[in-house]
Amino acid sequence: MRTSLDFPDALFKHLKTRAAQEGRTLRDLVIELVERGLTAREVVDPQKRFEARPMIIPNQGPLPLHLSKMTNADLYELINEEDDDRTIKLLGRG
Repeated sequence: MRTSLDFPDALFKHLKTRAAQEGRTLRDLVIELVERGLTAREVVDPQKRFEARPMIIPNQGPLPLHLSKMTNADLYELINEEDDDRTIKLLGRG
């Protein structure tokens, strides 16, 4: 199917240059880039990922060990824990 697209001048020059450097037609390059863009997974900004899914620690009452008495190593292990059961065990709730 034939269509017309209006590219900003700088983008068009960039596409034309890249196509020439790769020895390809502008048409082939644009088709490849559009196909790649359509099949690419969405890239999420790490800051937005944390905003969308905050870390949740199950609340079962006060911690048996006050957070101010935990070492940096304890806190690091808690933050980076992937297994909920091990996290609960670390907190002394298991």
